[in-house]
Amino acid sequence: MRPLVGVAIIVVKDDKILLGRRVGSHGSGTWQFPGGHLEFKESIEDCARRELFEETGLKIRNLRSGPYTNDIFEAEEKHYITLFVIAEYESGVLTVKEPKKCDQWDWFSWSNLPEPKFLPIRNLEKQKFNLNNGLAQTSQSFQTAKPR
Repeated sequence: MRPLVGVAIIVVKDDKILLGRRVGSHGSGTWQFPGGHLEFKESIEDCARRELFEETGLKIRNLRSGPYTNDIFEAEEKHYITLFVIAEYESGVLTVKEPKKCDQWDWFSWSNLPEPKFLPIRNLEKQKFNLNNGLAQTSQSFQTAKPR
């Protein structure tokens, strides 16, 4: 079985980031960034915009590529490569649009994230990723290769 690709969006608003509490799937009860599966032929940027809006009703701007994690969920026998996208809140009213997947959303400071954290966030912390340093290091906007 091959790993799946997940996209997680680190949405920044007023120096806080958005996290939701997962329900009904692996990692139930843990806090995670909004996100989901990358679809066939979908760009990472489009996936981030789509997943965020589907889950929260929010729109984002200034999307930048972030780090990635290699996430192996042993008990569930699932393996994901999670690609992180860093973006700024643009507009919308924060709403729980998929209550069978996430029972609440809230804004947290990077230095005070809630517990328990979903595996990709724990793996991101092991890399010593810091949002302030991450913003400086990931100033690269997305580049989509054009077919020749």
